[in-house]
Amino acid sequence: MPDAGSSPRCTSGIPGLDDVLGGGFPSRRLYLLQGTPGAGKTTLGLQFLLAGLARGERALYISMSETREELVAVARSHGWSLDALDVLELAEDAPEENTLFHPSEVELGERMRRILSEVERVKPSRVVLDSCTELRLLAQNGLRYRREILALKSELAVADRTILLVDNPSPDAPDVLLQSLAHGVLTMEQLHPAFGAERRRLRVLKMRGVAYRGGYHDFVIRTGGLQVFPRLVAAEHRGSLDEKAFPSGLPALDALLGGGLARGTSTLVMGPSGSGKSSLGTLYARRAAQRGERVAVFAFDESRATMLARARSLGMELDSALASGLLSLQQVDPAELAPGEFVHQVRRAVDEHGARMVIIDSLNGFLQAMPDESFLILQLHELLAYLAQKGVMALLLVAQHGLLGEELSSPADVSYLSDTVVLLRFFEVEGAVRKAISVMKKRTGAHETTIREYLLSSSGVALGEPLSHLRGVLTGVPLPREAGGRPGEAE
Repeated sequence: MPDAGSSPRCTSGIPGLDDVLGGGFPSRRLYLLQGTPGAGKTTLGLQFLLAGLARGERALYISMSETREELVAVARSHGWSLDALDVLELAEDAPEENTLFHPSEVELGERMRRILSEVERVKPSRVVLDSCTELRLLAQNGLRYRREILALKSELAVADRTILLVDNPSPDAPDVLLQSLAHGVLTMEQLHPAFGAERRRLRVLKMRGVAYRGGYHDFVIRTGGLQVFPRLVAAEHRGSLDEKAFPSGLPALDALLGGGLARGTSTLVMGPSGSGKSSLGTLYARRAAQRGERVAVFAFDESRATMLARARSLGMELDSALASGLLSLQQVDPAELAPGEFVHQVRRAVDEHGARMVIIDSLNGFLQAMPDESFLILQLHELLAYLAQKGVMALLLVAQHGLLGEELSSPADVSYLSDTVVLLRFFEVEGAVRKAISVMKKRTGAHETTIREYLLSSSGVALGEPLSHLRGVLTGVPLPREAGGRPGEAE
C-alpha cells in the first residue's frame, strides 16, 4: 500500500473534522473510533458513509447491536435517507444455544463469515463496523480477539476499502490492543458540566503519516449531524495590517487615547456594573458602521432587545446598521455554547462576513463558558492573536465586582493580554454619583494620563475636562486638590 501521507483522502462528510485531519482520512486504511455511549460515534459513522454515497461510492454499515429500523430513526432525525446504504444487521443474528462448543468457537466464527460474505457481495469502498465491543465479548480472550481483528483488517483492507471500527471502551481502560492495530484513532467524549447542556469534544490520538491538528476540538450534534470546531491556532492565519488609528468621533476621547485605537489591537474596558462599558462599546460599533465597516457584537449579558433599546436611549440607534448588514448582533448563552463553537462564530464573522471590529460584551460571560480560568487565558490568547493578525480591532468588556475603590476585583486577570486598558470608575462629589474614565495602558503609542469625567445622556457619550481639581478620584471618594489629609478623610 502507498504511504498514508501521499494516498488519496477520504472525506468524512464533516468539514471541521476534515480540517482537523488535514484533508480527511487517508483512504484504504483501518481507523478506530472510540467513545462512551452518547458521544456521537454512530452519527459520525453514518455521515462518513453518506459522504461516500454522495461521491458515487458503495458503502456498508455493519450493525452488531442495532437494527436497521433504529438506524433509520437516527438518520430521519437528521433529515437523511438510508435507502442507498447497505446495512448488515447482526443484532439478532445469533445461532441456537448449544452446550457442546464455546460461544467464541461458534457465534464469533459465524458472525465473521457473515461480515466477510456481505463485504464480498456489496464490494463497498467504505465500511463502518459498529461496534467491536460485541466481537470482544464473543472472543472471550484477548489473543483470539486480536487474531480476528487482524484477519478482518487483512480481508477488508485488501481491496481499496476504508474501514471505520466503532468501539465503546471502558472509560478508565481504553483498548490499547485495538489502538495499536488501527492506522488512526479518534476519541470522542461527552462532558457533563455542573450546569447547562452537555459538552462534546474529540481528539486525534494517532494518525500515521499525517500532520493532523492536535489537541481537543469541540463539536456539537445538531439536526444535520456533527459540527466540529477545530482548535484555533493563531499562527496559521495571516492578513493585511492597517496601522491607521481608528477615531471614535469624540475629540476628547481620541485625545485621551492618544489619537484613537489602533487597528489589529485589543482594548480591555474595565469597570463596575453600570459604569458605561457597553455604552462605550456601542459608541465604537456605531462609529464603525457609519464608516462603512462591518462590526460583530457578541452579547453575553444583555438581550438583543435590551441592547438596542439602551442604544436608542443614548441617541445612538443601531437599527439602521443592523438592517444594512454592517452590524451583526448575536446574543450568546454561555450555558449552551461550547468555547470552541464561540471561537468558530468569531472566525466566521471575520473570515466570511468581513468584520473589522469584534466586541465581546462581556468577558465575564465568556469566562462562564470555560471549564476553568487557565483555559480561558489560553483560549483568549489565541483568539486575540488571531484577530490581531487579521487586522481586526477587538473590544473586550469586563465587569468588575464591587462599586468603589479597593473593593473592585476582576473575575480573571487578562489585562496583560490587551494592548490598551480603559478604566471606568464611579466617584461621589457633592452628594451625586458620577463616572470617570482613564487610560491605564496603551502599547501602540502615547496616551493622556489624565482622568476625565465620563458623561452619558440622551445625546450620547461625552467626556468632560480633566478632573485636575480633584485627587483620589479612583478611590471613589475624591477630595479637592488643595485640601489636606488622605482621600476620604473629613476636612
